[in-house]
Amino acid sequence: MKSIHTETYPIHFNSNCYTALNTHLKQTNYSLIFILVDENTHNFCLTKFLQQVETTCTIEIIEIESGEEHKTIETCVGVWNVLSELGADRKSLIINLGGGVVTDLGGFVASTFKRGIHYINVPTSLLAMVDASVGGKTGVDLGHLKNQIGVINSGEMVLIDTSFLETLPENQMRSGLAEMLKHGLIYSRDYWNKFTTTDRLNYNDLIYESVIIKNEIVTQDPLEENLRKTLNYGHTLGHAIESYFLSHPEKEALLHGEAVAIGMVLANYISTELTGFSKVENDKIKTVIKTIFGEVTVLPSDYEAIIELLKYDKKNEHGNINFVLLEDMGKTKINCLVSNAIIVDAFEYYRA
Repeated sequence: MKSIHTETYPIHFNSNCYTALNTHLKQTNYSLIFILVDENTHNFCLTKFLQQVETTCTIEIIEIESGEEHKTIETCVGVWNVLSELGADRKSLIINLGGGVVTDLGGFVASTFKRGIHYINVPTSLLAMVDASVGGKTGVDLGHLKNQIGVINSGEMVLIDTSFLETLPENQMRSGLAEMLKHGLIYSRDYWNKFTTTDRLNYNDLIYESVIIKNEIVTQDPLEENLRKTLNYGHTLGHAIESYFLSHPEKEALLHGEAVAIGMVLANYISTELTGFSKVENDKIKTVIKTIFGEVTVLPSDYEAIIELLKYDKKNEHGNINFVLLEDMGKTKINCLVSNAIIVDAFEYYRA
């Protein structure tokens, strides 16, 4: 697959990844290279990755615990301390080898250590390949509140080796599919149709097209002032649901894509009520999403707490909770205000 060159960094694919990486390492005189992993990528991805790296520079491995619950400032402090203890300086490089937690947190650590050092993202999950590692967003959660602390700062490159997907369990693959389905809903009916007209998905092609879609949106609005907000479709309620399930002692935590899938069903229903989205098409989309993700039990007793969490959404402005809604597939409307009553109706529609 041909490399994609954004305005600030390149995205390389498969065999091109390692040619580009090794060329970069030869051309850049790094003092030390740090590879950030969690226990899963340490066990299943690190050896393969290191076999492709050609450098005489010292490489140090830093491991963090996997899972959204460890995407915190406390984890960052631990990594910053290790970097200091191992002699990292402003000419060091961090390579983030992992899913969205590793790339988000690792990018933030690099962007803030000694006021910023170079980093490279090597996403190993489907979600990270099509979303988390592309676009320069870095950050961590504040307690159970998603992505409250962070900066927008792009790395030197993104390396997407789709063979890492062979290490993923099925639920992680489904989680990534949610972001790809979102790209179809907000940007391209043709792209959406590729998920509904065949039983055998060509992940190489679909990942490539998803990255192109996200990059085109980010290029037009890098600081998320207007168009880039559309990438949050399904995320307003999705993030609130994810946070609620993560913090509730009697709920099983949801993967990001699982929560966003619910959020998209809810946003689609709200769109039928407020922006004229087709109710017939909405029912078809709900069927597709529930066929892939199944149904998560969200009780009426959960609604109030989830709605309360909406006030922490990053798109909020001047005290307003701003939703992204659909007027048609591929046609979005941002900064929409939604009443709690309609949100409750949306939950009832999801449960029906």
